[in-house]
Amino acid sequence: MNRKKKINQILKKKIKKQNSKLHTSNKPKYISKADREKAAQDAAQLTETEQGCVETEQTSSEVEK
Repeated sequence: MNRKKKINQILKKKIKKQNSKLHTSNKPKYISKADREKAAQDAAQLTETEQGCVETEQTSSEVEK
């Protein structure tokens, strides 16, 4: 009885591992707190530079008129 049980356990374990590899999770990848903060700072700097570019374009167009 023990031998059969052990073989069945091993086979079930293999099948379970194979199924888990097939069914990947839709959960988003974890991003650490430091990385999230860094990304937020980068985004803030990007928006600041874009706003600066828009302001300079507006002033240059006003000067041309």
